[in-house]
Amino acid sequence: MATYNTSDFRKGLKVQIDGDPYLMTEMTFVKPGKGNAFYKCKLKNLLRGTSLDRTYKGGDSLESADVETTEVQFLYRQGEDYVFMNNATFEQYEVASDIAGDIWMYLKDGMTCTATLYNGNAIIVEAPNHVELEVVDCVPGTKGDTATNVTKPAKVETGAEFMVPGFIKMGNVIKIDSRTGEYIERVSN
Repeated sequence: MATYNTSDFRKGLKVQIDGDPYLMTEMTFVKPGKGNAFYKCKLKNLLRGTSLDRTYKGGDSLESADVETTEVQFLYRQGEDYVFMNNATFEQYEVASDIAGDIWMYLKDGMTCTATLYNGNAIIVEAPNHVELEVVDCVPGTKGDTATNVTKPAKVETGAEFMVPGFIKMGNVIKIDSRTGEYIERVSN
């Protein structure tokens, strides 16, 4: 198992603490006027979602987490679970809705997503950053609404609702940022 020294610490690093995988969400290097430098880290437990703060002295080290990131394809929903398949190995992963989170808002059949695996189980699944979805229901825009930034809710093919500009109509394909849930642009009429 590889180890990371404090000089390797950075945001996004996956490390193992007390047998659990953690993601380093923040890292601050502090060099006081007197004394030794230290590293203040905020770590998120990838299994439970809890966070913890730790401080490390220069020269300390952490084990790397035994996690793997791979591309998976969304196959179908089975009750409360989502089923994904690794296209290289054809291995299937069932992901519970509490682990998947809000990914349902963006999932279309056959969509390629990114999964983080720990001990052969998917612990994080992320949709592509930008997703194109068809609008299936929204109220028609009123004349004059284009002069100001008027928004309205629109329901898309996945069943989710997003705030869109007033000129969007049923049947339009829109691009949504899956990290923020915000409308980006209209792709087609």
